[in-house]
Amino acid sequence: MSAQPATVDRVRPGRIATAFNDTVAWLARRGISVYGARELAVRGRTSGEWRTVPVNVLRVDEGEYLLAPRGETQWVKNLRVAGTGELRLGSRAQAFAATEITDEALAITVLRAYLRKWAWEIGVFFPGLSADSTDAELAAATGRYPMFVLSRS
Repeated sequence: MSAQPATVDRVRPGRIATAFNDTVAWLARRGISVYGARELAVRGRTSGEWRTVPVNVLRVDEGEYLLAPRGETQWVKNLRVAGTGELRLGSRAQAFAATEITDEALAITVLRAYLRKWAWEIGVFFPGLSADSTDAELAAATGRYPMFVLSRS
């Protein structure tokens, strides 16, 4: 698996998904988490300004992960450059360092767990995949969905 695939299309959210994301972000800023959601804050790669977006933080065993269901988004590009960010919920901000996942076995585990937990919300971004997909099917798809392991600062 390549850390940065040569060609990845960014899936743009529709109006309903945008409204849902805006609502989740609004709630997270007020300290209310919807099924594990947080507001990701990361410095812009050119501006240096804080950029925020709602994300689902996945916990698997002892690890915490971020996965980009829409592919190569701006937050992914910013996080690759910055290497650090904050997960915010209300007035609490937890700093972290992020390392992109390149290990295929770990990527399969993270993708399967993500689909198991959030397919109801983001399944449209994973055509033909489910938590019950084979390892080979998931391995073939992992390059389309950037993933990061988080280390708390």
